[in-house]
Amino acid sequence: MNNKKRLWSACIIVLLFSLLYRVPVIQLDFGHKTYFITSDYFELQWIHSVEKADWVETYLRDGDELILTETYFKTFGAGVPSHAEVIDSDDGYIHMKIEQRMQEMNLTVSENVKTTITTSDAEIRLYDLTDDYESVTISVEYLHIWEYIGGEFL
Repeated sequence: MNNKKRLWSACIIVLLFSLLYRVPVIQLDFGHKTYFITSDYFELQWIHSVEKADWVETYLRDGDELILTETYFKTFGAGVPSHAEVIDSDDGYIHMKIEQRMQEMNLTVSENVKTTITTSDAEIRLYDLTDDYESVTISVEYLHIWEYIGGEFL
């Protein structure tokens, strides 16, 4: 095969790859703006409205689902899962194993409770990205290469 044919074959393979291959990301859809997170893990943190203490949930991206794997907080109070397994910990928090799968999560964001997402790379203050009491839908999406390259990542 001559060089010209090899070049054309390579171009066709790259084109097919870019059309078929999709990159998994976590999508934050605010309605007016969409952001992406490349991490397959994040923590959602806020200040509990009654207890006035940090509450943290840990999520994993697994295929096209989010898995709420664990929640942890300082004290038992309103909203504590009633049937979850308590995990031993000595960090001052009560940890509970959840393992709940979901296609998407709808969340109301508030500066009052400091709604924040933390990944291994960043701390994302959701309340800085939208108005108070606006909603964000968090889900797993698969982006084509050109969408990935042109996407807005946090």
